[in-house]
Amino acid sequence: MALGAGLGQVWRWVLAHGLAPAAAGLAVGLGLFAGLARFLTGFIYGVEVLDGPTLVTVSALTLLVAAAACVWPARRATRVDPMAVLRYE
Repeated sequence: MALGAGLGQVWRWVLAHGLAPAAAGLAVGLGLFAGLARFLTGFIYGVEVLDGPTLVTVSALTLLVAAAACVWPARRATRVDPMAVLRYE
């Protein structure tokens, strides 16, 4: 904000940089799960090998938690006085 960014730009930047690793980890995890699904069937009771609703629900919940974890830093970043940041640097 000290260099001209608006509130919306700061929110988008913080959320994008927070959700990118979560989305990458989710993609890797789903890929590993798909590859190891036959092995995992013995450990998961009552769920089919590639149960779509379960995978979608867990994926959405993971991204929701990651987004919620990004809200606090984004709020802090938008509430900082730009002049105080410039003086600190």
